[in-house]
Amino acid sequence: MPVLLRPALAFCLGALLLTGCAPSAEPERRPPNLILILADDLGYGDLGAYGQERIRTPRLDRMAAEGIRFTQFYAGSTVCAPSRSVLMTGQHVGRTHVRGNREIQPMGQEPLPDSVLTVAELLRHAGYRTGLIGKWGLGGPGSSGIPTRQGFDYFFGYLGQRHAHNYYPEFLFFNETRVPLANRLPEPRRPDGAGQAIERVQYSHDLFADSALVFIERHRDEPFFLYLALTIPHANNEAGDEGMEVPDLGPYADRDWPEPAKGAAAMITRMDRDVGRLLDRLTELGLAENTLVLFSSDNGPHREGGHDPDFFDSNGPLRGIKRDLYEGGIRVPAIAWGPGLVPGGGVSDHVAYLGDVMATAADMAGVPLPDTIAFDSISLWPTLTGNPAAQPAHDYLYWEFYERGSAQAVRMGPWKAVRQPMFTGAIELYNLEEDLGETRDVAAAHPDVVAQVEGIMAVAHVPSPLWQPR
Repeated sequence: MPVLLRPALAFCLGALLLTGCAPSAEPERRPPNLILILADDLGYGDLGAYGQERIRTPRLDRMAAEGIRFTQFYAGSTVCAPSRSVLMTGQHVGRTHVRGNREIQPMGQEPLPDSVLTVAELLRHAGYRTGLIGKWGLGGPGSSGIPTRQGFDYFFGYLGQRHAHNYYPEFLFFNETRVPLANRLPEPRRPDGAGQAIERVQYSHDLFADSALVFIERHRDEPFFLYLALTIPHANNEAGDEGMEVPDLGPYADRDWPEPAKGAAAMITRMDRDVGRLLDRLTELGLAENTLVLFSSDNGPHREGGHDPDFFDSNGPLRGIKRDLYEGGIRVPAIAWGPGLVPGGGVSDHVAYLGDVMATAADMAGVPLPDTIAFDSISLWPTLTGNPAAQPAHDYLYWEFYERGSAQAVRMGPWKAVRQPMFTGAIELYNLEEDLGETRDVAAAHPDVVAQVEGIMAVAHVPSPLWQPR
């Protein structure tokens, strides 16, 4: 059921920060604001609150202590674009429109069509001001998938994933317009190409963090939804072993570590600092009591840009990393914070995933989800507001993956099933309550469970001409 989008409002761009518009009158019962912070390739074990001992994350650890830390929260997929499609549509990767990272030239990924309903459209229709700052990855320039055509009042960041690999880009997008940055190759260029290191002036993450502070201040007097899609700690895949780009190494400069490890740690600590700045600004503006902040990651840790996730034990006790459907590729950190909404000091083992943001947002805003769309989304509002006894649960969670020969996975109660390749491979079965690291395949001992998950895999996969296993 498409939602009609309001015409774009007039905006200014000063010092590359988003500016706002005149606030509307505050309603008598204003619904809570929603801020969704999504890290890029952050592993389950990369934060102190989840057992990390070498990387400093004091603000996120404090956020977890003051809110709810989820221990069984999952990404929508094991790579970027489909995970973000699951987040935006509330449909698992067997049903959502974008199921892979396939690139569409000249820039961007497979676009979301006009027919889908996104979280941003839902909240915008409910009277929220909506903004996306950071990485999109669901449609390139001029396509139906660009953020301003998918429910966002405005957008500042990267449209395509390859562009987002560079933390010092020559331009970013503001709505649908390219905005040049000071990062550039010096002129004139030497014939042999030597000495052409880019002038690194404006670090994109810093621009995004500052823009988020401006956004919440400009819209403090009206309900708002901010999707802050950070690129940290994703690597610059075109930079080889120097792919962990960060302005300085901070407290890790003198460590006897590999350079990529120093860079990865500095990136995560920088992100931690900026999450703290955002939470502090909410408190200063008197918005914390009526704002829900959700923090998570789009998939598990990477092995790119020279970085070795084993150095920091980035997947913690889990098996696998990004591009795996074992727990380390899809189970991610998730923290909910909101002093006036979320009880502090909580730890939840409720099994949830990024697709639940859709139903949670609808519940929070007091609007129904249309019954003409098939959603795979359950509201987390009972758990978030201190009533876990009333929390409904998923019968199962489902994933599929179209790279590396393809794979499917199901989480059902204590059971986790993985099949590689899709449709034809043998099903592996693990009992996560007894074997969190997925080291013992017990499929032979539980043929009844294997038959059940095989049926789920058949039903959950909705055929698409765009996505065929190779």
